[in-house]
Amino acid sequence: MEQRVSLITLGVADLGRSRAFYESLGWRGQEAEETVFFQAGGLGLVLWGREKLALDSGLDSARGTGFGGIVLAHNLRSPKDVDALLTAAQQAGATVTKPAGATAYGGYAGCFADPDGHLWEIAHNPGFPLAEDGSLTIPDFGSA
Repeated sequence: MEQRVSLITLGVADLGRSRAFYESLGWRGQEAEETVFFQAGGLGLVLWGREKLALDSGLDSARGTGFGGIVLAHNLRSPKDVDALLTAAQQAGATVTKPAGATAYGGYAGCFADPDGHLWEIAHNPGFPLAEDGSLTIPDFGSA
């Protein structure tokens, strides 16, 4: 696994309030499908409803699971790379919380929890280009 974080997704209680908070700090976000994306150097910061984030990560609910409301993402160049990394993580002691599969956004992703329960999404998203060094660029969704 390359030493890189592509996205940090924060599960939030109120998307509008959270977006306004970050924008008051000078950040500029784009909303797409009830999710707000911020470019943060070579990675992205994402705001998404806490319950939706938990469910998307393979948890039944955000309540009573110890879910901290944060998911780190490692984006890769192909679905084959996603499968290989999920297998390696599981062999190293991770628990796969969501097996890899096709996503609603046209990509391929799965999730695992490390031995301390920290969640990682392992994804191939053809809409989020990766530079040669692995840095990610949030695309222009056409809304500000």
